[in-house]
Amino acid sequence: MVRLLANIIRRGVAPFPVSGLTASGSFHQSILRFSTNVPDDTHEDFRPTIKTESSGLSIKDIVEQDLKENPVMIYMKGVPDLPRCGFSALAVRVLKEYNVPLSARNILEDLELKNAVKAFSHWPTFPQIFINGEFVGGSDIILNMHQTGELKEKLNDVAEKNK
Repeated sequence: MVRLLANIIRRGVAPFPVSGLTASGSFHQSILRFSTNVPDDTHEDFRPTIKTESSGLSIKDIVEQDLKENPVMIYMKGVPDLPRCGFSALAVRVLKEYNVPLSARNILEDLELKNAVKAFSHWPTFPQIFINGEFVGGSDIILNMHQTGELKEKLNDVAEKNK
């Protein structure tokens, strides 16, 4: 496999599957493997850190603190300026229409956080939007509330405090 990959790279062929190739020229995605494991010999400065361990708070405490301190909190894939999925992008776009302070956490960076938020809200998908500590729903619910005017009512007090 290493020789095959070296030949492909040397010839300048992109390392991803291309339709229409013959069996002898096919390239399978299984050749490229990605790992999130960190080798034991990695220097301490480059090892990932678990932020909750150093803070002394449990991941559930962090979620509760987020909701207490942030009137509009979104747990999403990516960040508001660079969403990593269309549903997260839609939710951010709708919420930005109301000019309220928006706090967010990227659930792609921390699997424990993702699972804790799911357990907290009893909702399986992301993004998850909380307003004044109350779970409201995902992007479809936010969009529907926006279209009916219900979201404006829900965000009125947050907008007033922001003026």
